[in-house]
Amino acid sequence: MTTQASAPPSTKSQALRSYDVADFPALTGLEEEWRFTPLKRLRGLTGAAPAATGAVRHEYADLPAGVTVGRIGRDDPRVGSVLTPVDRISALAYGGAGEALLVEVAADAVVEAPVTLRVVGDDAGGLAFGHTFVDVGRFAEVVLVLEHVGAATLADNVEVAVADGAKLTLVTVADWAADAVQAQHLKVRLGRDAKVSHIQVSLGGDLVRQYTTVEYTGRGGEAELHGVYFADGGQHLEHRQLVDHNVPDCRSYVGYRGALQGEQAHTVWVGDVLIRAEATGTDTYEINRNLLLSDGARADSVPNLEIETGEIAGAGHASATGRFDDEQLFYLMARGIPADEARRLVVRGFFAEVINKIPVESLRERLGDAIEARLSKGGA
Repeated sequence: MTTQASAPPSTKSQALRSYDVADFPALTGLEEEWRFTPLKRLRGLTGAAPAATGAVRHEYADLPAGVTVGRIGRDDPRVGSVLTPVDRISALAYGGAGEALLVEVAADAVVEAPVTLRVVGDDAGGLAFGHTFVDVGRFAEVVLVLEHVGAATLADNVEVAVADGAKLTLVTVADWAADAVQAQHLKVRLGRDAKVSHIQVSLGGDLVRQYTTVEYTGRGGEAELHGVYFADGGQHLEHRQLVDHNVPDCRSYVGYRGALQGEQAHTVWVGDVLIRAEATGTDTYEINRNLLLSDGARADSVPNLEIETGEIAGAGHASATGRFDDEQLFYLMARGIPADEARRLVVRGFFAEVINKIPVESLRERLGDAIEARLSKGGA
């Protein structure tokens, strides 16, 4: 099952933003932003502001020159300087995190080796809150991988500041245990001529809801947001983006691909692009594609464009959901490839374009193996 629709006219530029969870009304599931999300499966993250009863830990190996990792208190002026919560759970995470993990990349540093940090949970029974601040200095270049594994019920915020002329490749992987729940808000702020390439991979967890926002502070900023997700029976994987074009002559591209198999597998993709009146010369495009591998699965796909000026270079969106391409299967089977193997090849090809953008070979191979295992489980 699939739905593809345009939402009612957006008011993203006027949406409520606050660090105080009390400023947001209790969630009912009738809100436009939450109508696809099964609130009961978010456990205690939707109720009154509770104290943390669980925790996650961070693991990382030796760091290359130019990169440091440490912790900062909530009184550090960087905390909250990029991200202001736009929903109740993000505000809950902001108030519940006692400190922030700080990842700093020095100005002018060109970091050759990828930097990998793991967020590890040991118990999904308690509530955990997290906050991460990634600070990429002027003209720096780095590949950063944030992996999420284990069991947790986690609400967290990630702030990413990419200074003028810097280039960041950010890979986030949600490969949680089957009972994990995560609600995350990740926001990127781009300086003049800065570039971010974000590859988001979601495979594990019972419910994972990830909201990614981008804003620009100078001309020439570029944001590429790519995503891969694979929902199995009973999983809910939800991805939302807001690209806020608020200065002239910037570019964005959003491309997410998902596959679903099994009864009650559910994915949600909502892509919002706001082009403000002052953002002349904007060039933007977004596309979402979903592949249904079995009956009983549902993909909701909602692209939205809000344009306040006609003086743009280009803007467009697309969404497509369907089953296997019979012509592709026939082509492969006509050359002696068995039906099951032909189906696997089609799915691998569907994901390959995005996975190949991950500049870490070992991670590409591991993700390919995970997708292969899931296909085998589903009988594809």
